Amino acid sequence: MRYASIRVFLAVASFVLFLTGSAFSEDKKPAGVLASAETKQVVPSSYFFRGQSASVQLRNSAGFRRADGTLFLAALVDTSGYAADVAAKYQGLLITEFSVDIGGKTLPPGAYGFGFAAGNQFFVQDVGAHDQLQVAWQEDAALQRPVPLQLKDTAGVYRLYGGRKWVEIKAH
Repeated sequence: MRYASIRVFLAVASFVLFLTGSAFSEDKKPAGVLASAETKQVVPSSYFFRGQSASVQLRNSAGFRRADGTLFLAALVDTSGYAADVAAKYQGLLITEFSVDIGGKTLPPGAYGFGFAAGNQFFVQDVGAHDQLQVAWQEDAALQRPVPLQLKDTAGVYRLYGGRKWVEIKAH
């Protein structure tokens, strides 16, 4: 009789563990572009860059999640208080929890500023405004209704758009 109760206990415990595992797997969010509401929950409302804090334009934020749950985030910021030379290259924030390839160049995990600058250049700078990466941006003349910032998934390769300008981003 004692073995029967142990078997029942083990069966019940296994069933509970199965249900617990199922509940956790349902909570796991899918890989891909984040919904607008989720992006607004994870993007900071202000961002420190080059000695100042700037307000983040949450309506102009985007991001994506990898299958392991780690995030890549981008958002435009209010750069009105910055010197002209800094603001020329700094329009927004990039926060990545993993290495990414931007336009063929690797960017390690971290927090950065970015900008679609004149002369067909996309800049990424560390928070001290030191250049970390510079690539040419592309233009999508066929893009209907461009917005200030958006992220599009093209079969696991992402395009970060600033209006009609874009750069390609690949997760490592």
